[in-house]
Formats: sequence, C-alpha cells, structure tokens
Amino acid sequence: MNITLPHGWEPRTYQLPVWRYFEGPEPNKRGVCVWHRRAGKDLMALNLIACKAFQRVSTIWHVFPEFKQARAAIWNGITSEGKPYMDAFPKELVKSKHENEMRVDFINGSRYYLVGSDNFDGLMGTNPAGVVMSEYSIQNPAAWQHISPILVENKGWALFIYTFRGKNHGYELAQQAKRNGWFYDERKAGSGDDCTKRHDGTPVMSDESIQKERESGIPEAIIRQEYFNDCEAALEGAFYEQQMQRMRASERICNVPWESSIPVHTAWDLGISDLTVIIFYQLVRREIRIIDVFHGSGQALSYYAKAIKDKPYTYGDHHLPWDSSLRSLQTGKTSIDVLRELGIKAKSSPQKPGNASVTDGIEQVRIMLERCWIDRGRCGLLIEALRSYRKEQDQGKTQYTGEDKSAPKIFKDKPLHDWSSHFCDAVRVMAWNLKKNEVDWQALPDRVVDNYEYV
Repeated sequence: MNITLPHGWEPRTYQLPVWRYFEGPEPNKRGVCVWHRRAGKDLMALNLIACKAFQRVSTIWHVFPEFKQARAAIWNGITSEGKPYMDAFPKELVKSKHENEMRVDFINGSRYYLVGSDNFDGLMGTNPAGVVMSEYSIQNPAAWQHISPILVENKGWALFIYTFRGKNHGYELAQQAKRNGWFYDERKAGSGDDCTKRHDGTPVMSDESIQKERESGIPEAIIRQEYFNDCEAALEGAFYEQQMQRMRASERICNVPWESSIPVHTAWDLGISDLTVIIFYQLVRREIRIIDVFHGSGQALSYYAKAIKDKPYTYGDHHLPWDSSLRSLQTGKTSIDVLRELGIKAKSSPQKPGNASVTDGIEQVRIMLERCWIDRGRCGLLIEALRSYRKEQDQGKTQYTGEDKSAPKIFKDKPLHDWSSHFCDAVRVMAWNLKKNEVDWQALPDRVVDNYEYV
C-alpha cells in the first residue's frame, strides 16, 4: 500500500508558511493563524493532523468551542467542494471510527479525537501530543490552560486557528505568540497582497463578494470582524460588551487590593456535572471589588467549604442560587443545610427560575458592573466569561441573505449555555443580592488600602 499524505489536497500559497513550519517532526511547536471566515482553516488543519499522526504514534485533539459544534462542522461536515471533511483521512489508513466519542483509530496506533472545550476534562487521561484549537477566540480558555502543560511534558505541538472576537483571550494569545516567537500569521479577505488567494491566484473572498455581503444587510462591524481581522469589533450578541469596554477605558480591570478589615462576601453558581463557581467580593464606599474567583467540577460541597476556609478572608454573607433551598431526594437536606453543617453560613438567593428572571438579572448585572472593579490576576477567567457571555443563536433563522450560509443568525432572548454561563450565573446571584439588600453606598467604609495597580 502506497498512500501519500496529504491525500488529494495541497496547501494554497498563503497556507504554505504554517504548513512548512509544522511539517517536520521537531517537538514543542506552537502556531497561531488568525484567518478570515472561509479561509480553509479546518481543512488545512485536518490534513496537517493526518500527516502528524503518521510522523509519530500519538493522540491528537481537534478542539472546538462545543462538542456538538465539532460534530456538525467536521465529523458530519462537508467542504465547499462537496467532500466530507473526514475524507482527509484516507480509508486505507483508518483502522476504526467511533461515532459516539468522535474518535478515529489509525492503523499505526495513533488516535484522533474531536473535542469540545465544554467537555475536554472528560478526555484528560488520553494524554494528547498534538492539538488544533479551532475557533479559539470563543472557546473556554481554561481548556488550553489544562492542555498546555500536557503538551510540554509530551513535547507536543499546538496550532490555533480562529478569527478575532474583540480583544479577548484570542487577541491576547496573538500578542503572546508574537512576543514568544511562535509562528504567527494574519490573513484578510479581499484582493490585497496580504489576502488569501486560491491556487489560480483569484481571491478566496473577492472584494465584490464582500460588498454583496454588505448589501445583503450584514453590519459593517461584522464585516470588519469576520473578513478583516478587526479586533475592535464586539462579540456578536454579547450581553456585557459595553460595560466591559467602559471598565477597560476607566481602568477598573486592574490589580484590586483586598481590604483585610472589611468582610468578604461570596456569590455562588452550583453545579454537579457542570462547573461550580464562587465569586469573592467586598463592598467599599462607591465600589464593588471582585477580588477572587474559585471554580471546580464534580466535587462535593465539602470541597468548596474547605476552599473557602483555606483563604485568608474574614467573611460576611455567602449567597447561593435560589434552588439551593430545595431538598435532595437522597438526603432530605438542602445545599444550604449541608454548607451550614460544614461551617459556612450560606443564604439562598431571591432569584427565581424562568427566562424573565434571567433577563431581569442580566439587567441588574449591567447596572452593578458600572460600580465594579475586578482583579485582573485572580479573576482572569471571570473577565473572559463576562466578555464572552452572549445570546443563543436561533439555528432555524438567518438574519442575512448573503451567499455565506454561515452568516450570523437571529438571536434568541435567552443566553447561550456554555462555559461562560456558569461564571455569569454566579455574577447574577451577586447582583440579585445587592439589589435585594438595597446597599446604602454612602454608609460603606472608605478605602483603607489605595494601591490599585493598573495594567
């Protein structure tokens, strides 16, 4: 059997630099490609994965923001030429395919997994030596934080492919790549010298095609984001974009001091299979200081009680979601009961279930954020969550009529349930309780420590 890889595909001219960077077997390579929509990012990545799987027997992950997105885009996906994406793996080299977990076993012992950053922790024992992070700018950034040390230990490689979604963790990774000497490449759509071209020299997305997108009703901000790598464009459907922009402009995302003489309060989002998130904050005159965040999954309440006690803070109130007062069928106890037995004087939030309550809570968070300072160092994931929290798209309706069938959709009123929602649910618990208690801001103590460090 004589199979040449890549099989039935060759990189376009603009794809050659990153292809040549990764084609050798040298370890510990990192690359970032910020390419416009429809630039062929994932098809290139699949062919690269096929080659890497036969350079070294290893496990390779292809990570998307969500597991179901990975299935739709790649496992069941079709290219613009009408070929299945999975044809990048010649059938002669495939030993078996596993539908439920979206895994391919190759004849040499290598394995390929399609993964969602919403469930990556379920595969942590598979020990990858290669990773493609697709649409990284809207992934859970904790996924890369967990994967990175594994790749270092395994002398593995990582390729990030995405378009910018504002100045979030995708933008920050691009700056890190430039500083650290990783491979880095940006490509725009259109006919310019720095734009993507097909093998015959024609633009992948012509100026005329982009103009048709404008004429079909796509807002200019989305055009700039999707086709011209404009990192100033807001994440479409984001709930708190304006508030986060004002926080950055007024330098309220910084090194926030902890006042040891003032009580620390907590706000929780409880999860069993999902994340549990605990936000630590203080109330100082005219300020809400979010000083710390703790999160975990699959742990008993005793684990979180210990985490709280291990911190140096003197506590005020511990606010839990409304359903923490519901009794367990197994134990007959509420989460409030269990935490109080563990020495945590928890209280149930006034928030009630239902979309109207969520909508009202989001508005309360918007009001609250105008008074907030957030510690950049200890609360990095919370900051990213507030930037990323957005509306769910209506998959059955299209907002635009242009030729790009993947164009942005009409949004539903309810939030998208992804990694960011757990953090933002805890923020909403915090906002509900500040509203309930109708804080008298003028009665709060003044700053004791005034050593904010703006970064």
